[in-house]
Amino acid sequence: MSIRDEQRERVVERLSAHLLANGLAQVSLRQLAAAAGVSDRMLLYYFEDKAEVLSASLERLAGQMIVSLARALPDGQVFPLAEFVQRAADVAGRSEMRSFMRLWVEVIAAAARGEMPFAEISNQIIFGFQTWVESRLDLPDGVDRAGVSLAIIALIDGLALIDICVGEQHRGRAARALAFLTSASGNAKPA
Repeated sequence: MSIRDEQRERVVERLSAHLLANGLAQVSLRQLAAAAGVSDRMLLYYFEDKAEVLSASLERLAGQMIVSLARALPDGQVFPLAEFVQRAADVAGRSEMRSFMRLWVEVIAAAARGEMPFAEISNQIIFGFQTWVESRLDLPDGVDRAGVSLAIIALIDGLALIDICVGEQHRGRAARALAFLTSASGNAKPA
């Protein structure tokens, strides 16, 4: 790895931490450069433009989320739908994941407003997670795996919205109800 690549990686690491701590409120090129501890010009030496800066930083954060999820849903293993949803919901509800989920909701909101480059970034992240989820689902033949994976992402993101809007206790209630809804028999009593 070249010195430039090593320095770029350090910048991405700093910017990822900055975005996680501050959200999207401070994302001008100047503010990002300050957070990375470099000049505006140096930031543009490492990256083509602001879109690439944000993309690299958010990609790093998505990778960190995948690592946390992979502890509960290891690579090479497949899980029944209800178990997968419950494990993913448990991980997404952890306190250390709260900042990731809040930032993700900000990215989605920015994409919905048509702010560039968030529509493209959120698209890449969603389809990356879709592929990741699909690889871990034990579903019968003929089931729309991509559709089920996207629905799971919507459920987990919905739990984040509940947490943000009305608090952790209600997110917990929703997660328990989700376990009931996805149970194999559908007749189990929610916890």
